[in-house]
This record gives sequence, C-alpha cells and structure tokens, in this order.
Amino acid sequence: MRLAVIGGSGLTRLDGLERIRRVAVSTPYGEPSAPLVEGRLGDLNLIFLPRHGEGHSLPPHRVNYRANIAALKEKGVTHVIAAAAVGGIAARMAPRSLAVPDQIIDYTYGRDPTFFEFDDSPVTHVDLTFPYSEPLRQKLLAAGKSAGIELLEGGCYGCTQGPRLETAAEIRRMERDGCDLVGMTGMPEAALARELELDYACLAVVVNWAAGKSEGIVSMTEIKAHLAAGTDKVRRVLTAFAELLSGD
Repeated sequence: MRLAVIGGSGLTRLDGLERIRRVAVSTPYGEPSAPLVEGRLGDLNLIFLPRHGEGHSLPPHRVNYRANIAALKEKGVTHVIAAAAVGGIAARMAPRSLAVPDQIIDYTYGRDPTFFEFDDSPVTHVDLTFPYSEPLRQKLLAAGKSAGIELLEGGCYGCTQGPRLETAAEIRRMERDGCDLVGMTGMPEAALARELELDYACLAVVVNWAAGKSEGIVSMTEIKAHLAAGTDKVRRVLTAFAELLSGD
C-alpha cells in the first residue's frame, strides 16, 4: 500500500507527520492544490495533500481535482483517505461525529469530471456502484475502534457545488433523495480516483447541522468550534490507521 491523505477544511497540515520533503508535481491537467508532502506517520510512509491549498485559498468549485488525483497517481499512490468537513442531515450525524460513508450523490456542475474526454482517449465508463473502497473503509473503521473513537458506519454523502451553504429546501430534497451528509468536495474526486484505479475512502467530520435541521441559521462560529474538535479526532484516527498498517 502507498497511502495518501487528502486534507479537507481544517486539515491543511497533518500533526505528527514527520516531513521528509515537499514535491512539486506538474500534470497534464495543471497544478495540484499544493506541493505534495512526503513523510512518515509513525512507521508508515505516506503523502499528504491539502485539498484547498496550503493557505485554504481554494473554494470547492475551484479545486483542480484532476490534477490532485493525477499527481498522487504519478507518485505511486495506491490508496487515498479523503478527509472532509460535512453537514449532518440524518439524526445520527450530529456535529463533531465522524463518519465513513458508503454512497454518494453528485449535485455539482461545471467541474471537470473525467480523465477520458480527449481526442486520444477511448470512450470509458467506470463502474461506480460502490464509490468507496470497501477494504479501505473497513480498515478505517478498525482504526477508529483502535483509537477509541466512534466512527459512524455507512451513509450517503450528497455533494453540492458550494461555496455557499444550502437552503433548507435543498436539504429537504437531499434528505428525500437519501442523503445523510452534505459536503462540497466528494465529487468528482471519488470518480476520478476510480478512473485511475486508486482505492479511495472518505473520513467525514460533521461540523454543523445542515440548513433547516436545527433552529436558526448555520453559525460559522459553531462550525469552526466543531471543526477544531472533529479534526483532532481525524488526526487520532489516521495515527491509529498508520499503526494498524505498520503491524500488518
């Protein structure tokens, strides 16, 4: 396994990661969000990439998802854990909880969704029945148990365009569609990883109730507090994940 961690909002760096070097990678699809950081987490070598850039300057619709995934593939990555800040729709997805979803619905538009769109590319349809790697999901769940942190198993991630938050009516529609979580970065990231045959799983930290699921409006102050607490849990799970792999 050659592991990469894609850090979402609140995870622009990975505490405990012993940095070995930063690597600038150029791809046919442009530059990734930031130079890749090669390092060690415990006894595990991995690559870290902040999805929104080192200064969190890239909004979700401006992230170059193709360049990010292509850069990881170029550096020999085989498995990707994607950390993401999300809103909770289902009752069990309360703020500060962590989830490992097993399904996704794409509500985005205008993003570059595939590597197979150029004149020299064959028409290619990848299967996305199960958008996340089940073996990698199970390893994440085991890491949560090892770290003493409850990870909510399963659930459907609804990916919206952003950067604005959703309306209450949009969340009601998503709930009818079967979404348990709402985020802005899950697609086309998951599909692109599948196209390049990377095992991919999402570790989602719930930072707020989605619009209309609590009284009043969504508070950015509360989001920041929940994000800080949830991100600490993410780091502990990733550390436990590294320890489990080192022991295999």
